[in-house]
Amino acid sequence: MGERRPLLLEALNRLYAEREGTLPVPLEPAPPVRVSLVGAGPGDPELITVRGARRLAEADLVLYDALGSERLRDLAPQARWFYVGKRACRQSIGQDVLNRLLVRNARRGLKVVRLKCGDPFVFGRGGEEALALAEAGFACEIVPGVSSAVAAPALAGIPVTHRGMASSFAVVTGHHEETYGPLLASFLPGSLTLVVMMGLRQRARVAELLAARGWDRRTPAAIVVGAATPESWRWTGALEELGAAEIPPEAREAPGLLVIGEVVSLAGALRLELGAASSGSRSLA
Repeated sequence: MGERRPLLLEALNRLYAEREGTLPVPLEPAPPVRVSLVGAGPGDPELITVRGARRLAEADLVLYDALGSERLRDLAPQARWFYVGKRACRQSIGQDVLNRLLVRNARRGLKVVRLKCGDPFVFGRGGEEALALAEAGFACEIVPGVSSAVAAPALAGIPVTHRGMASSFAVVTGHHEETYGPLLASFLPGSLTLVVMMGLRQRARVAELLAARGWDRRTPAAIVVGAATPESWRWTGALEELGAAEIPPEAREAPGLLVIGEVVSLAGALRLELGAASSGSRSLA
């Protein structure tokens, strides 16, 4: 009876489904996955996931952006690499064109890796690309990556949360004030750790808006540039000094972010070894 019970249950369920007209229709086989949206992490090849490295090794074509580490090429020696990056204030490939590239090469039967800095779904437009592929009838695989929003502060010795200092953190993009301005106004002064990605050019305005909102002008703040790359550099100081902080020329082309909150004061005590960044940093003291 123990062996026959599951068979009997299956037969009864089928009879019930036939009577109710809800018998499932056999599904067509899922299409093969041709495109993988892979998060490269914060720039160090050793910080990419095992699955991400495997997809690169299998790739025929890698579409990489301005933030994808060139050192990852060793993981995909057989693939053709094509740059599709976007950088502020520079001419770059449009998103619609990039979506068509993904679809076209998937249609050709190539194994495509769309390599993105950090995580594909954290300010990476991964959702737009996944939707474009789905609309064209192609499945895609999402391979999460270590987001720079948490990795860059960590590599600079800054935990985005810390008991007694910050129980939450917020991540915003610093491209346009009409986007980040209302968000900054909604945060209670000093209530969390604020991470502003792609906000180096707007750092003075960010500091001004926070001060106007009531944040203490002596709130610890940091600039972290190229956190896991040879161009790494960091600065720490006070919110009121953020706009005047000078980024050295050799680090200006690397991706960077701002960290604002009491947790920045821990950077000096933790003192992670950052290579070239250690010579460019300034302590809160």
